[in-house]
Amino acid sequence: MSSTGHAAKGGPAALAPATISESAGVRYLHLGTPWVQGAMRLDRPRELELEYVQRMMAWLLLRPLEGLSKSHAVQLGLGAAAITRYCHGVLRMRTTAVEINPTVIEACRMWFRLPANSTRLHVVQADAAGWAADAAHRESADVLCVDLYDHEAAAPVLDDEAFYADCAGLLAEGGVMAVNLFGRDARFERSARRIAAAFGPGRVTWLTPTKEGNAIVLALKSDTVPDRSVLVARAENIDTRLGLPARKWLRLLRPWPMPPVPR
Repeated sequence: MSSTGHAAKGGPAALAPATISESAGVRYLHLGTPWVQGAMRLDRPRELELEYVQRMMAWLLLRPLEGLSKSHAVQLGLGAAAITRYCHGVLRMRTTAVEINPTVIEACRMWFRLPANSTRLHVVQADAAGWAADAAHRESADVLCVDLYDHEAAAPVLDDEAFYADCAGLLAEGGVMAVNLFGRDARFERSARRIAAAFGPGRVTWLTPTKEGNAIVLALKSDTVPDRSVLVARAENIDTRLGLPARKWLRLLRPWPMPPVPR
């Protein structure tokens, strides 16, 4: 259901090879299993086909659209390169993607219209944990999208507080991170707590799960969270200019921690 970006304990040799399928005009990326790691509609390759991938872009609610082309977007986990293509090709952002599996990068270049590296696009074959921890990358990203699952797609392969602290360190002040988690999994609350511990109180929100169970957590590296009127205006702007369902995102947005249920 997600992209890879970190080796299993067996190391790079244990990484599953990328495989491809197609159905009803949509091309899918797999890692040797039926689990979908990413998708692209063949006649509309720039659009975001999967709902959870669209929701990964809810970080747009927390940053103004103006000036995005001068910002740097980083993806940990390439998947079918949907977010990478969107940030680079539609939002015109400087974009870096980190992916450990060379067959995923090759498949994206051959089958998912991932452009070659350039001054605005850099796809790195590397371990996401090591890349995020590297001091050379500290405060280099304005937007960080984290989608790190292996071929079994059972749980994030990087999900501890130290990793999320490194993610916070990657972000410049005012930056925002979007993380794909399984919202109906008992581990969701534990993961969200770790993110909140790394970013600090009052800086984390989340979107209620898709029908497949994906819940996107947003973490802001700023003491100033946009108020409701700003979020409404941005949602309308995103809907109008980009055609993404930002008004729906806003209805699904919830604070973290979740308020207690009244007795």
